[in-house]
Amino acid sequence: RLVGRDESTDMAVIKIDAKELPAIEIGNSDDVKVGEWALAVGNPFDLTSTVTAGIISAKGRDINIIKGGSAIESFIQTDAAVNPGNSGGALVDVNGRLIGINSAIATPTGVFAGYSFAIPVNLVKRIADDLIKYGEFRRAYLGVDIAPMDSYLANKLGIDYVQGVAVMKVYNDGSAASSGIQVNDVVTKINGKNVTSTSELRELVGRSKLGETVTVTVMRDGKEKDVNVRLKTRNDN
Repeated sequence: RLVGRDESTDMAVIKIDAKELPAIEIGNSDDVKVGEWALAVGNPFDLTSTVTAGIISAKGRDINIIKGGSAIESFIQTDAAVNPGNSGGALVDVNGRLIGINSAIATPTGVFAGYSFAIPVNLVKRIADDLIKYGEFRRAYLGVDIAPMDSYLANKLGIDYVQGVAVMKVYNDGSAASSGIQVNDVVTKINGKNVTSTSELRELVGRSKLGETVTVTVMRDGKEKDVNVRLKTRNDN
């Protein structure tokens, strides 16, 4: 039975009426390192079950496969072979712990061509919790337009280059505006976790719950500053 689904993350939760089912051990996708081995489990081509192995080659990958401005893409990238029928299957570490849900492939032919992508399990847990409790993903609204920092953008904005994500616009109805985030702030961390891309920022905000206060570290006027941001929805006052 379908419990709930969220198009912005390509995720759903279903309920199976059965007892004493085995359950996989949940890992921590934040601890996953580029260069580690991973195994992809699935059911491609009606083969009942398959397991393929690969190397994790990137984290926080945005491939623009989920359409719409509200999409959250922060995939774990690996070269474990994934094909149609693998979607929804487990990506596990060498100890068998779940680190991601297989979701997409990069392909010109419709079958595996070298790279596959999985939703990180820490984001999976957050969305699944909401789908089970509310039937929908109750997403926090930061209320900013953002861009990845590089030397060209830093020069254009007239600020020193620092690795992070630049705030290009702040919307009045968002969590950022009511907490003091400003245009040209460069977000470098959220709750102490480094932010180096727009996809990482969206994932970290998406993993946070409504009403939660997160610490956003920004570079402003050449100085590092921590801003406490209470997360709300677009419709909250």
